[in-house]
Amino acid sequence: MHDPIPTVTLPSGISVPALGQGTWNMGEKASSAKEEIASLKAGLDLGMTLIDTAEMYGEGGAEEIVGKAIEGRRDEVFLVSKVYPHNASSKGTIQACERSLKRMKTDRIDLYLLHWRGEYPLAETVAAFESLRAAGKIGAWGVSNFDLDDMEELLAIPNGANVAANQVLYNLGRRGIEYDLLPWCQERKIPIMAYSPIEQGRLAHHPDLIHIAKTYQATPAQVALAFLLERDGVIAIPKTSNAQRVAENREAVSLDITDEDWATLDAAFPPPPRKKPLEML
Repeated sequence: MHDPIPTVTLPSGISVPALGQGTWNMGEKASSAKEEIASLKAGLDLGMTLIDTAEMYGEGGAEEIVGKAIEGRRDEVFLVSKVYPHNASSKGTIQACERSLKRMKTDRIDLYLLHWRGEYPLAETVAAFESLRAAGKIGAWGVSNFDLDDMEELLAIPNGANVAANQVLYNLGRRGIEYDLLPWCQERKIPIMAYSPIEQGRLAHHPDLIHIAKTYQATPAQVALAFLLERDGVIAIPKTSNAQRVAENREAVSLDITDEDWATLDAAFPPPPRKKPLEML
């Protein structure tokens, strides 16, 4: 019996799993499609029902993979996708959303994000998001790769306070947001979605992480995910195309790491003593 996956509540009141599934690099090779679809389905079976994708990933290929994985199961899934900044004009946002809906064979995206800031004014993109929301094409909208000054600017524009999430690079080795952005979002109940939670596998080779993982008969990746699951209002979205790895990710929920071991990890991966510019991959 699995421990239940903790949940994060969005501003709308909807609760989503704090451990979801990413799709970065999916949909790029036809030879990998079957395995990618199977891994997403395995995650759904295990309760990892939040799936994050973007029109950028595989230039729509990842969204097509997602569409196949959720076929017949749409109502189980909380679907997140993103619009390219160069598409984020009034018309372009709506057209991009329509293309994403078509690729995923669905009538709605639960959370639609601006992938990063581009040339179009935030007010223009937000107005398009609000139009999509009113039409029922999206359930909520948010942003990605926004630092604190971006978030403050966003909240100052009409309807900017409707932002439902901010997806940023956050993991044990990239803790810069803990200085200001994370507490600011937590205070306002704006969830943080942590992409690359295992640093694309690189964290798994860190000796301190390996040492602590062995103590718990866990993998370093599981400890890295447990670090994020400990934090209020944070959703981790690890990506894997391996169904066995999906099951391992799911087991991170069961880890109960002692304060002493967290202190050891803090020493190995120190929290930021001062403001750092937001990191991106």
